[in-house]
Amino acid sequence: MKKRCAWAGKTENMIEYHDKVWGVPVHDDQALFAKLSLDLMQAGLSWQTILNKSENFYAALDDFDYKKVAKYDDLKRQELLSDAGIVRNRLKVDAIINNANRISEIQEEFSSFDSYLWGFVDNRPIIRYPHVDGFLANNELSDRISKDLKKRGFKFVGTTIIYAFLQAVGIIEDHEETCFRKEELNKNKND
Repeated sequence: MKKRCAWAGKTENMIEYHDKVWGVPVHDDQALFAKLSLDLMQAGLSWQTILNKSENFYAALDDFDYKKVAKYDDLKRQELLSDAGIVRNRLKVDAIINNANRISEIQEEFSSFDSYLWGFVDNRPIIRYPHVDGFLANNELSDRISKDLKKRGFKFVGTTIIYAFLQAVGIIEDHEETCFRKEELNKNKND
C-alpha cells in the first residue's frame, strides 16, 4: 500500500489527481491558466467539489483556451452563470475572463506566462519538507506573486489561492516527506 499525503483522501479521483497531477511541474501556458482558474474557483469550496466538476469546467470554458476565454461576451458570461455543471459565481467567472486577458499582457512582456511564473524561482521548483515547517496556506513566494499579479490586474489571486496554485503546478513541491510522490518527483529532478 502506497503512503500518500493525508489530503489525498480515499476517493478514486482525488487519489489519481494526487498521484499523477499535483506537484508535477507545468510549463504550458494554457495548462497554467487552467490550473489558476480551477484554483480560484475552489475559493470557499473543497478541492473535491472542483475535481468532480473539472470535466464540466473544461467543456464550458473551451478547454481553458485563454485566447478564446479573453473574448467572452455578456452572452457567454450568462451561459456560464446558468451552467449547473460548474461553479456559478459571477465574481469568479468574471475573474477567469479578466485573467485570460492579463495572460496575453504577461506574454507580451515575458514571452510566456510560464517564463513569468517560473522566473520567480529561477526555473527550479522549491522543495519543502512540511514535517519541518508545518503545513502552510501561504508563504513569502505566494505573497510576492499574489501582489505582483494583483498589480497587473489579475483577480481572485490572493496569497492562499496562489500558494495552492504553486503547489499544483510544481513550483512548490509540497508532498509530505513520507509520501511516495515526494521521492519520485525529487528522484526525477536529480536524474
